[in-house]
Amino acid sequence: MPTMESESSTVSRAEELKSSANEAFKAHKYSQAIDLYSQAIELNEQNAVYWANRAFAHTKLEEYGSAIHDATKAIEIDPKYSKGYYRRGAAYLAMGKFKEALKDFQQVKRICPNDPDAAKKLKECEKAVMKLKFEEAISVPVAERRSIADSIDYRSIEVEPQYSGASIEGDTVTLEFVKKMLEDFKNQKCLHKRYAFQIVLQTRELLRTLPSLVDITVPNGKQFTVCGDVHGQFYDLLNIFELNGLPSDDNPYLFNGDFVDRGSFSLEVILTLFAFKCMCPSAMYLARGNHESRSMNKIYGFEGEVRSKLSETFVELFAEVFCCLPLAHVINQKVFVVHGGLFSVDGVKLSDIRAIDRFCEPPEEGLMCEVLWSDPQSNLGRGPSKRGVGLSFGPDVTKRFLQDNNLDLVVRSHEVKDEGYEIEHDGKLITVFSAPNYCDQMGNKGALIRFEAPEMKPNIVTFPAVSHPDVKPMAYANNFLRMFS
Repeated sequence: MPTMESESSTVSRAEELKSSANEAFKAHKYSQAIDLYSQAIELNEQNAVYWANRAFAHTKLEEYGSAIHDATKAIEIDPKYSKGYYRRGAAYLAMGKFKEALKDFQQVKRICPNDPDAAKKLKECEKAVMKLKFEEAISVPVAERRSIADSIDYRSIEVEPQYSGASIEGDTVTLEFVKKMLEDFKNQKCLHKRYAFQIVLQTRELLRTLPSLVDITVPNGKQFTVCGDVHGQFYDLLNIFELNGLPSDDNPYLFNGDFVDRGSFSLEVILTLFAFKCMCPSAMYLARGNHESRSMNKIYGFEGEVRSKLSETFVELFAEVFCCLPLAHVINQKVFVVHGGLFSVDGVKLSDIRAIDRFCEPPEEGLMCEVLWSDPQSNLGRGPSKRGVGLSFGPDVTKRFLQDNNLDLVVRSHEVKDEGYEIEHDGKLITVFSAPNYCDQMGNKGALIRFEAPEMKPNIVTFPAVSHPDVKPMAYANNFLRMFS
C-alpha cells in the first residue's frame, strides 16, 4: 500500500514532468512534449490539466483524433474544466466539424461567462456554423452540378496593354514562359488571369485522361525524384528546383499531394506545378493529397488566398481540377507512391486502386479516404487514426500489401518529420515531407527522394528552409482557425 509520502513524491514527479513538457511545447518540440505529458499521466491519470495539455500538443501535430480523445478524458475527470472543452472545440474546428465545435465553445462560455476571449471565439464559431448552413441551403446537388470549366473561354479575356508579366503565346506553355512566371512570383507579382485560366484548364484536360493509379516507367540510367508535401511554401519549392534542377523529360518529378493550404503562397505553388505539367506532361506527375479538397481549402487558407488573388470562379475551378488528380503512382513496377497510406482490409490489389472513381470530393471512409489520410504505426496490425480520419497501419500490413502486389517499397508523405523523412516498417516504407520549417515554426528539414533505374534504390536528400517575404502562414485561413494557430 503506497504511503502518503510516496503519493506526494509521485505527484511532485508528475508536476516536474508537466513543467518539462510545457518547456518542450514552447520550443515547438511537440512530440517530445507529448511523451513527457504521457509520463505525467502515467503517474497521475486523474489530473485533467495533463490530458488537456497533451490534447493541445496533439493539435499542433495535426493529430486531431488524439486531441479529441485527450480533451474528452479531461472533461470526464473534471466536467467544469473549461480548457477541456476549449481544446476539444479547437480540434473539432480543425477537422471542419463546426457544429461539434460550437457545442464545446458554448460550454466554455457557460463555465466562463465573463471571459471576453471565450465570448469572441463563440461568436466566430456561431458565424462559421451560420455560413455553413447557408452554403448547404444554396448548394446544388452533385448530380446537377455543371462543370465550371465548360463555362470559361480564356481566349476571350483581354490582356491589358500595361500588363508586363509572363505571357503565353498561343496554346503552348514554354519553358521561357515558366521561368518568367517564376521570376514574377518570386517578386510577388501576379499572373494575368487569362494565363492562369489557360494553365488550370489545360492541366484539367491532361489529368482527366489519367487512371486513378498511374504507372511510371523510368529508363535505365535515368533518375526520378519524389517530393512530399509543399503546403504553399513557394520559396522552398524554388529551392528544390535550385538543388535538384527544373522539371524536364530528363529530370522528372512526382509531387505527392498537399501542394496547398497553410503556407500563404499556395496559388504560386499550384500554378507552378500545373505550368510544368502543361509544358511537359512526362516531367511532372501530381498526386492528390487530403488537402486537395474543398473542406480543407475552406479552412486552411487556399480558398481565401485564391479569392483574394484571383476570383470566386477560380475557387470553383481549382476544386473541380483537384478531383481529377490521380490517387497513386507505381514507379517501374517496384515503388508504390501515395499521399497517405494503406488500407483497413488486406488483399487490396493495384487493380482495385486503379478502379476507384476519384472524380469527387474525398469520402469519409473506403479506399479513397484511406489512400489520402492513413498513417503508419510501429505496432503490428491496425489501429485508430491519430487524425480522426483513416487509420494507422503496422509493418505487417505494409509487408503483406507489397507481397500481394509484387512491389518493393511504399513511399508516402502526409506527416511532418524532423529530418524531412523517416524510414519505417523494416525499411519497406519511407515518409517524405518537403516543406521545411513547416508553418514557420516546426524547425524541421525538408527532403526529396531520388531513384535511379534500374536499381530504384532511394537516395534521400535533405535541405533547410529558405527565407520568404513577410507573409505569415495561414494569412488567408478561416478567421476562426487563425485564433488557435
